[in-house]
Amino acid sequence: MVSTSPLSASIADSRQYLPPANPEGTLSPNQQLLPLTATTTPDDHLSVGGCDVVDLVERFGTPLYILDDHTLRTACRQYRQGFERYYPGEALVIYASKAWNCLAVCAIVTDEGLGIDVVSAGELLTATGAGADCDRIYFHGNNKSFEELTLAVEVGCRVVVDNWLELKTLGELATREGKTVPILLRVTPGIECHTHEYIRTGHLDSKFGFDPDQIESVFEFLASQPQLQCLGVHAHIGSQIFELNPHTDLGAVMAQWVVTAQRYGLTLTELDVGGGLGIRYTEGDDPPSIDTWVKTVCESVIAACAAHDIPLPKLLCEPGRSLIGSACVTAYRVGSQKVIPGLRTYAAIDGGMSDNPRPITYQSVYRALVANRMTAPLAETVTLAGKHCESGDILIKDAALPELKSGDVVTIAGTGAYNYSMASNYNRVPRPAAVLVADGDATLIIRRETVADLLRQDCLPETIRPKAKST
Repeated sequence: MVSTSPLSASIADSRQYLPPANPEGTLSPNQQLLPLTATTTPDDHLSVGGCDVVDLVERFGTPLYILDDHTLRTACRQYRQGFERYYPGEALVIYASKAWNCLAVCAIVTDEGLGIDVVSAGELLTATGAGADCDRIYFHGNNKSFEELTLAVEVGCRVVVDNWLELKTLGELATREGKTVPILLRVTPGIECHTHEYIRTGHLDSKFGFDPDQIESVFEFLASQPQLQCLGVHAHIGSQIFELNPHTDLGAVMAQWVVTAQRYGLTLTELDVGGGLGIRYTEGDDPPSIDTWVKTVCESVIAACAAHDIPLPKLLCEPGRSLIGSACVTAYRVGSQKVIPGLRTYAAIDGGMSDNPRPITYQSVYRALVANRMTAPLAETVTLAGKHCESGDILIKDAALPELKSGDVVTIAGTGAYNYSMASNYNRVPRPAAVLVADGDATLIIRRETVADLLRQDCLPETIRPKAKST
């Protein structure tokens, strides 16, 4: 586990984590620790979306995901408007819904004019159930099942083909159904970024995509498959990236693939550069703004197309974390504490690795605050421990916090991406509820699971059913 920054004399209280005043509306959400609407109430509580977080946990319970509508919509608009500003050709922003796929989130991004990237039948049907247009849904994944590919052909979404098995299976399905299937090819660009090794997907040693030395064989195959309409190519170089140079390099690599396709009679009209822009989880993080990232990508593709004398393609990108990560906080109640003199103080919360597996999986670091005492001085260093039967169930090691009391509402910032979507029922703990906050109103978007929900899928055969005890 990576420690957070130690206590500093310059740190006063939790208000330091609030976004600065922004009358011009120019703050980039991914550069803020908390949602753009975060502020304090007269009662010294944290407020998000005009809603008192303490009131929300009284109403909906804990743990509780609190999603700010304004922050999510602002990020969507900054991406979309950035492409309008910097790219003279057609463009489409596609939400990488693996970050958080549910009906409400898919409906919001669809309402904001974005497409949706899905990686399973469940995500696909959630997107269509939220009203997304099928021709704006891009189906990813390195091992799509036959049933998932069949569903993709039936609904008419775009399929981002990852390997030879998928390519040949789609060809057979398209012929059988008498349909033309629109596809993109995922190709590994061989570009590495300085990020966690589990979320680097652009380097050659990756489970994703065709290798560059396969691309000509793939194009040759597609030239004989008129039922497969190859629209373009896709590449993704990783997640939680703060660097801009890899995105500059990516345009040149992808433009070369377009030129190669022409030799096989294929005209590629779409370039999908993936996503990967990082967010600010702690004060030490300094990601580029959404606008800067979009400008870099656009300039890269424009320059690469000019160098190869090819028309500007439809430019696609697939942000996930940078759209929704900073739009959500998770609220917990503090329970027991354990003080080990001279070593550490543990404070247990009523959630943990089942609602946020990123610290134990990626050694991810977060920032915490006490939502019911925003002006309380940060007086101690505490390790926030989850409730699960796992020594590694630590949300934050050495967090700077006020002196904690049982019942305090501890809130973790930046939990919109890969928290609910990776949540589990470890130790048979039900998954939390989620609410959408906007203009002082809170709306339930995901119900809290119950123990009955957990037992619903269980089957107890008669042969092992406990027998009644004789008296």
